[in-house]
Amino acid sequence: MEREEMQRAIEAVLFAAGERIDAARLAMALETDVDEVMAAADALADQYAYERRGIRILKLEQGYQMVSSGEMADYVTKALETRKPPKLSSSQLEALTIIAYYQPATKAMVEQIRGVDSSYSISALMNKRLIEEAGRLNVPGRPIQYRTTDAFLRTFGLTSLEELPPIEKVSFGEPVEEQKEGC
Repeated sequence: MEREEMQRAIEAVLFAAGERIDAARLAMALETDVDEVMAAADALADQYAYERRGIRILKLEQGYQMVSSGEMADYVTKALETRKPPKLSSSQLEALTIIAYYQPATKAMVEQIRGVDSSYSISALMNKRLIEEAGRLNVPGRPIQYRTTDAFLRTFGLTSLEELPPIEKVSFGEPVEEQKEGC
């Protein structure tokens, strides 16, 4: 498949999907290898950005998503009569930070680090689609584990969790200096 045809196919798939599509899935659909798809998608994303088009292709971890340009947000908002997403309270931001760095994290872990009940914050973050369930911990009571979503990455302008700044992680009572390993 020629590069231009591959880019047209990637563009069509991303437009129709309306959500992030893994590069491996694109490669399977286009019957080519992942590296070729990623190179073509990256070149297409660069082209859109260079030409300052109204749409962009975002790379989110090992996938891509077509989105409207941030420069056009006011027009999109007016045309679609969408409202700005509600702001995060300090308690929601604290809970989200803990989940982002320690994921998958349970409500109990968030509460232990914060020192207060976090039921409302976790529920609000789920409603805002910034976190999602990531299975259950294999201990008595089988608590739900949470992780961040692609919406979290988009909201904070990240392409992957690796871009989170390093923090001083807490190790049950003692702070331990370390990077974001295992996020």
